[in-house]
Amino acid sequence: MLVKDIMKTEVVSLPPEASVSDALQLLQKHCIRHIPVINKDKHVIGIVSDRDVRDASPSILDSEIKLEVLSSSIKDIMSTPVITTHPYEFFEEVAAIFYQKEFACLPVVKNHQLVGMITEKDMLYAFIQLTGTHSPSTQLEIKVPDRIGVLSDVCQYFTKRNIKIVSVYSYPDTDDPNFKVLVFRIQTMNPMPVVTDFQQSEYQILYPYREDQDEI
Repeated sequence: MLVKDIMKTEVVSLPPEASVSDALQLLQKHCIRHIPVINKDKHVIGIVSDRDVRDASPSILDSEIKLEVLSSSIKDIMSTPVITTHPYEFFEEVAAIFYQKEFACLPVVKNHQLVGMITEKDMLYAFIQLTGTHSPSTQLEIKVPDRIGVLSDVCQYFTKRNIKIVSVYSYPDTDDPNFKVLVFRIQTMNPMPVVTDFQQSEYQILYPYREDQDEI
């Protein structure tokens, strides 16, 4: 999945000459948390967050300086330089940036011009799409040896039962680096026949978990 598939293309932006009051009004009107600051060529030169505006805004008790502060330029409070991404960047690469930098949003730039915005909410939506949790399905987690061809071997169990795979991903087994966990979402309301098949194989079903698995 690419950034262009999940980014917002209608982006609220401001020039650096705009006031803190302008930013505050737009943040409230559009219920957003960040506004990219662009120059006349649509180049992103900064970003203003609701926290920046809140920190810059005076207390309601300071009525004498309130108008002066709110009329000041956002270029004085914007964050710069700005890390951006590209419409054809992979979702997974951008997710790593969000995690490592603890960002809440990223402007999307093409040919040095602002073309979109991607937020934490957009990233969560993409994750839901990729994992298939938005569609009626059943989840199975299977512990398998970390070897070449294991995914193909495991998929044969679903093929034999004529079960459609909605999505699949994997994560390392925390107890043994020689194993990994495959997470399937399959299009069936009764997974027990294929679960039974796996229980009779070399693979270990981790979910759905049955208490009688612990009985000896």
